[in-house]
Amino acid sequence: MTTRPRLTQDEADLINEYRGVKEAAKEAGINIKDVKHGWLKTKESSLFFNNPLFKNKSKIELESLGKRLIKDLSEFAPVYPKLHRKKRKKQYLLVIDPADIHIGKLAESFETGEDYNNQIAVKRVKEGVQGILNKAKGFPIEKILFIGGNDILHIDTPDRKTTNSTAQDTDGMWYSNFLIAKQLYVDILLQLISVADVTFHFNPSNHDYATGFFLADVIQTYFKKNKHIHFNCSIAHRKGYKYGQNLIGTTHGDGAKMNDLPLLMAQEFAREWAETKHRYVYTHHVHHKFSKDFIGCTVESLRSPSGTDSWHHRKGFQHAPKAVEGFIHHVEHGQVARLTHIF
Repeated sequence: MTTRPRLTQDEADLINEYRGVKEAAKEAGINIKDVKHGWLKTKESSLFFNNPLFKNKSKIELESLGKRLIKDLSEFAPVYPKLHRKKRKKQYLLVIDPADIHIGKLAESFETGEDYNNQIAVKRVKEGVQGILNKAKGFPIEKILFIGGNDILHIDTPDRKTTNSTAQDTDGMWYSNFLIAKQLYVDILLQLISVADVTFHFNPSNHDYATGFFLADVIQTYFKKNKHIHFNCSIAHRKGYKYGQNLIGTTHGDGAKMNDLPLLMAQEFAREWAETKHRYVYTHHVHHKFSKDFIGCTVESLRSPSGTDSWHHRKGFQHAPKAVEGFIHHVEHGQVARLTHIF
């Protein structure tokens, strides 16, 4: 048995030009640029060829997305005016945490009893954030802690799978979902800085471990000239934020066990732990509410605005309230209010 040698590009060009590949593709209704390789069989020969005219669509899509992002970032670089905030006697922190948005998830009411897609995701999150702001109007808000990440995107690969290669039902292409998520974060953050200075904390997550990190970095670059928003977009799975006598930890919730979170927090943020009296860890991932007081720390999971897809419906993981949640923390007295916008 003999091995056929790989054709050079010149040989492939000759085949394309003189051996009828273009004509055969045309007769079959195939775009020659979509043919990566093939066999050309004639009376005189039977040859395998690599098509030099082949256009890799995935590569083109990735390059197109990159150019779009660079264009957006280069065009949007205004010098933001410095805002003068009025100091108040009673100081409050507003935590806004739209958890597990899953942009790109597809659910249809015919199967699951409810619809969910990109448009519904964006509408719910914007409505939820505005609802939290409306409910917080009775408090003089000094600062805002906005929690990003936590499965903001539903998939992590062009073949519609999560980071660990779990196939998903999806709405829209991966690059479109990325741009939708980017614009959603931009719109929300512009809204929030009109209320108070913002700190953005990113939590990496299991559906979009890579693309979620890239998205957070893009948002950080987008606001690089804004002095009223600060970022912690490291890939660390647990983040900590100190506000007066409050230590607020956040994590996605798919990693360390709930019972271990207080001690991990005390170890990883030892100085902040020692300097504070009220300590909390807000987790995500499970899409439903639970809260437990441990020694020196409270751990609480947040609800999600996202709908129930086919897999969760089949397993019976549904009917928890769909919501965006927020919290009010007093600088001395800790968490004094929970704010919930239910859909």
